[in-house]
Amino acid sequence: MRHMESKLKVSKEIQALIAERLSGHSLDAPFYLSPEIFEMDIREIFGKHWIHVAIDPDIPEPGDYVTVEIGLNSIVVVRDDDMAVRAYHNVCRHRGARLCSEHKGSVGNLVCPYHQWTYNLNGELIYAEHMGEKFDRCKHNLKSVHVENLAGLIFICLAEHPPEDFAVMRAAMAPYLLPHGLQDCKIAKQVDLIEEGNWKLTMENNRECYHCATNHPELTASLFEFGFGYQSAPGNAEQIGEFNRLAAERCAEWERGGLPSAEIERLDELVSGFRTQRLPLDRAGESQTLDGKVACGMLLGQFERADLGGLSFWTQPNSWHHFMSDHIVSFSVLPLSAERTLVRTKWLVHKDAREGIDYQLDNLTAVWNATNDQDKRLVELSQQGARSSAYQPGPYSPFTEGLVEKFCTWYIGRLQAGLAAPETASVSVLRRMD
Repeated sequence: MRHMESKLKVSKEIQALIAERLSGHSLDAPFYLSPEIFEMDIREIFGKHWIHVAIDPDIPEPGDYVTVEIGLNSIVVVRDDDMAVRAYHNVCRHRGARLCSEHKGSVGNLVCPYHQWTYNLNGELIYAEHMGEKFDRCKHNLKSVHVENLAGLIFICLAEHPPEDFAVMRAAMAPYLLPHGLQDCKIAKQVDLIEEGNWKLTMENNRECYHCATNHPELTASLFEFGFGYQSAPGNAEQIGEFNRLAAERCAEWERGGLPSAEIERLDELVSGFRTQRLPLDRAGESQTLDGKVACGMLLGQFERADLGGLSFWTQPNSWHHFMSDHIVSFSVLPLSAERTLVRTKWLVHKDAREGIDYQLDNLTAVWNATNDQDKRLVELSQQGARSSAYQPGPYSPFTEGLVEKFCTWYIGRLQAGLAAPETASVSVLRRMD
């Protein structure tokens, strides 16, 4: 089966759903079910925006690579000999064979397994046997993909002209992230979880903590759900007031010490939308663990104290991250089909930390392993509900789901921008609907 045509025709029904989306409400069911909308998501969202796909510790040495699948495209992200991060379409320029079949690995050069065409880490074709004297190797280098590295978080963009406002996010976020020294970390654990639900349900679930108290006992052992929006009532007014006082006090304290902490919220203002805030933690106040204490005895960066709260960093359309004094948890979301999503979680500790001595892996991963499993169930329940003839968009809470609304507003706005753009041939990033 050949790739679908370069320009998708969007039905009038889908155009109407986009144009008439009811503000302040969940999306219409086809946004979670329709193969046509899924194809549009891959083209307009994942094909044209900065997508978080990897971290520096995935590829610490020259020749280290990771592959990532976005629709029909396979991309290889590799560290070159000068320690720069590069990204290429994972396609040989001879007859199109995939170069790297594994998710991770290390190579001296990128060698096609079919006919051994060989490319250096700069993407240049350096060996192609039996092609004759007139063959010009320079015309057959690998096709590059735009790549950006933000304090150790690696993003790619498949578009010919990527959004320029990545620079805005970099300028704002680098001071927040760099003190945690992600580049000097190692991956203690990676877990790939498949959720039987649409990718937007995964992201919507992440953008609120309305559900946290009743569904995430492990997470809320240390995380204050008040930090992500809550309606004050007689039964909780005192708690919320105390949290707000604590948050303001700790924010001022951290910033006096040179650690940026104040909220920046640009989720629906930019093409490359993002949000960050450092919030205090409960119990020991040190880390997102069951007892609130650090999970790793070797702190990150140059930190000398452990009680630095939790820095949350969210990016549109597919990632969120939690930075603490002792470890980092990084999440990326990749759509597999209209009703199937990959959630990839990585736990990072200092590169010199020793498992079993400085940290216990079960303790390090306990909170988010449990939380991910709980969120998987919630997303799948939502997907099942979206299939029902009784489903209709429901109202978001103005107190606890404002950030969900910002995600949906951003998403619909990006689809509208895609529909309004001049008709140009787009790269084929669509997954076959087998």
